[in-house]
Amino acid sequence: MSRQPLTLTAGQRRRLRRQLHQTPDARVYRRTLALLELGQGKPVADVARTLQVARRTVYYWIEAYAQGHDPAALIDEGRPGRPSLWTEEARALLRELLAGSPDRRGYFAVNWTAPLLQEELWHGTGSRFSDDTLRRELRRLGYAWKRPRYVLAPDPEAEKKTPHPPPNPRAATAQRRPGRGRD
Repeated sequence: MSRQPLTLTAGQRRRLRRQLHQTPDARVYRRTLALLELGQGKPVADVARTLQVARRTVYYWIEAYAQGHDPAALIDEGRPGRPSLWTEEARALLRELLAGSPDRRGYFAVNWTAPLLQEELWHGTGSRFSDDTLRRELRRLGYAWKRPRYVLAPDPEAEKKTPHPPPNPRAATAQRRPGRGRD
């Protein structure tokens, strides 16, 4: 790794600034910003501290850029990631489950819930799907996933349960004067 300060030409600086303003990726933005800051003479330790990365990481960014002075060298290559659990068999089973009701499969429920679907998918495919994975697949299939609301039926005897009439709002008048007897 070179410990030389990064020197940028006006064209290189312009290309880096263009990438800084156009990238939607925060990691690419951070790497590009680091190179622009280094090009202005800031020390690697300061840039690393500001961006909360190790100095070694900043040196890797410098090295990647210095090989061809191409801002695209700061962009991550695609990564394969974890293989999906969703096979055609699993998707077909999910569609079949959603076409029916859980009570047909022996559950005491009339609507599918994530745990019930996970259980049936596990028995049918041998794969355990997380809540998020299941909900993403449901969204992809066009299903809206909402929590059920429990609503009570209206009371058929509501009319019989009317409140008592309000008391008479006028104050009662006195029949005789207080403290005196009849004369």
